[in-house]
Amino acid sequence: MISDDLHVLYFGKRIYCREGGKALKEAVTLRGLQQYIKQTDHHPDRKHHYFYKLIEETGELSEVLRKNRRLKDTGTIKGTIEEELYDVLYYVAALANVYDIDLEQCFALKEEINKRKWKKE
Repeated sequence: MISDDLHVLYFGKRIYCREGGKALKEAVTLRGLQQYIKQTDHHPDRKHHYFYKLIEETGELSEVLRKNRRLKDTGTIKGTIEEELYDVLYYVAALANVYDIDLEQCFALKEEINKRKWKKE
């Protein structure tokens, strides 16, 4: 999912992305990421494709984890843990969009369950 015309700018802890003229102008949130992906890659009839890509990217993540390839060490995102984590996150968000699931809402609901289960404050 990383292309040559994708530019990521880091300002403190905020990340701004620009790809082919479309820009995410604010710090990326789960909801913002979902909206961005929905605008650029939303094909409900291809839900199985998104799932297969998620599995593929998870395998690629496993490989770079084993090799411990990091952006900070290589100077490029290509072939790194960072790239593959992005790809996995991308396809999770794409699948959530296909099923009209708000990941921020899921996070909040599941976090409440986890707090009780693991006795977190």
